[in-house]
Amino acid sequence: MKLTATTALGLIVGLTPALAQMTEVGAGEGELSIVAWAGYIERGETDPGFDWVTKFEESTGCKVSVKTANTSDEMVALMNEGGFDLVTASGDASLRLIAGGRVQEINKDLIPSWSTIDPRLQDAPWHTVDGKHYGVPYMWGPNVLMYNTEVFKEPPTSWNVVFEEQTLPDGQSNKGRVQAYDGPIHVADAAQYLMFHKPELGITSPYELNEDQYKAALDLLRGQRELVSRYWHDAFIQIDDFKNEGVVASGSWPFQVNLLKAGGAPVASTIPQEGATGWADTTMLHVDSEHPNCAYMWFEHQLASNLQSDLSVWFGANPSVPAACTDGRGKQTAEGCTTNGMDDFEKIRFWTTPVADCAQGEDTCVPYYRWVSDYIGVIGGR
Repeated sequence: MKLTATTALGLIVGLTPALAQMTEVGAGEGELSIVAWAGYIERGETDPGFDWVTKFEESTGCKVSVKTANTSDEMVALMNEGGFDLVTASGDASLRLIAGGRVQEINKDLIPSWSTIDPRLQDAPWHTVDGKHYGVPYMWGPNVLMYNTEVFKEPPTSWNVVFEEQTLPDGQSNKGRVQAYDGPIHVADAAQYLMFHKPELGITSPYELNEDQYKAALDLLRGQRELVSRYWHDAFIQIDDFKNEGVVASGSWPFQVNLLKAGGAPVASTIPQEGATGWADTTMLHVDSEHPNCAYMWFEHQLASNLQSDLSVWFGANPSVPAACTDGRGKQTAEGCTTNGMDDFEKIRFWTTPVADCAQGEDTCVPYYRWVSDYIGVIGGR
């Protein structure tokens, strides 16, 4: 399947069976199942100070169950299997879910707090097709370079510490002491690195790569394989690797950085000179959801500024409701949002699904299915 832009995607969506859009929110069905990134749906089990599930269950009667997914591909697979109501999908999954007919159009008129969403997110192309909305923005942020502060007395200025073999400031090689993300979308991180260091390749978007640009990215990743001790996809395993397995640098999420720092580990994070890819996550409703009323109740609940504020602190990311940074209803502050990159929205290259028909021309770019098979090959040593 070749997708071009949102218009072409809309044509594909138009081929899927049309659903009658909900016109009112009725009584809750008593249950709600969510596929989510680690740390996104908290009920106080990790830290009693972060719980936005318990009161929702008490007020709605909707008992929440959560299936943690570690990659966007895993999220798509779980939604294809079915049995879930909601998914907190990043941009490299959301358009696939829409094109595959796995999620349904939402009625934003049934979400009273929709108007409080950051205008930059309300009609974002990763959840809006032909003017139709297929989800509710949740949280966004950058993929950061996490590093050990005992090894790096100053923040690394380049992603080269994880891409190219070198001697680190402690006098030891980085070989076997760095990690890379275990997901095909990591090809984009390599492409972004090359955008800065090899401008002659002509890369203008890390998600739109012609054959030559794509080959260069794969070659960089093959070199990286010689350095990597583990391809991580489980946030908690990465946390353990930084604490106990000698890992000193890796692409990561603010979530791991925050938990490690809270536990006293010598870690910090930075966005190096090449910039960063990132994620803007949208809560989407399964086409065959058995609990749509509970789902719409959650849509409204997730936009409460106190939830957005606390999640922003917990995950180290940016709320989809800007007021969460300043209204004092939660733990976040304006300074905290600035630290998390609230003002860097335009600098982040958000995850999206690579397609064959791109800005470079029809059938010019390497589509995502090849990213999947080739990245498996890179990890396997091919």
